[in-house]
Amino acid sequence: MRLSASLPFRSVLVCPTVPASVALARRTAEMIYVESWGINPGHQAFGPALLMLSELVTNTVRHTAALSPQVTVTYAAGPKTLAFGVHDRHPHLPDPARFAACAGGLRLIAELTAELCGSCTVQRDTDGEGKTIWISLPI
Repeated sequence: MRLSASLPFRSVLVCPTVPASVALARRTAEMIYVESWGINPGHQAFGPALLMLSELVTNTVRHTAALSPQVTVTYAAGPKTLAFGVHDRHPHLPDPARFAACAGGLRLIAELTAELCGSCTVQRDTDGEGKTIWISLPI
């Protein structure tokens, strides 16, 4: 998992690929971003960021648990950026350019990312057996 050097604040959560991890990832995000890094929870990007994070972890739980017993969430921030990455060890590599044509959570991620002038990228693991989906939003 790679992070930009321009995002000096970083924290990692590793948890089992089970439904309870969705709420854990979200609560951890709220604690880290607000309490540790001082990000304003009233910022227009904050609520949508938590929703997108929940959707990505939910997708990991639903679709990758058989091949990825753990999900890793990396939280990151900088002076003008809030970011997070959700990593699993499933080899399927989704194309963010096609998220808008998908149903459900991926479409929502595409819409919110565009509305908030953010970005969504997918980085394949070097062995090709996993990936991280990164969301970056201006704050």
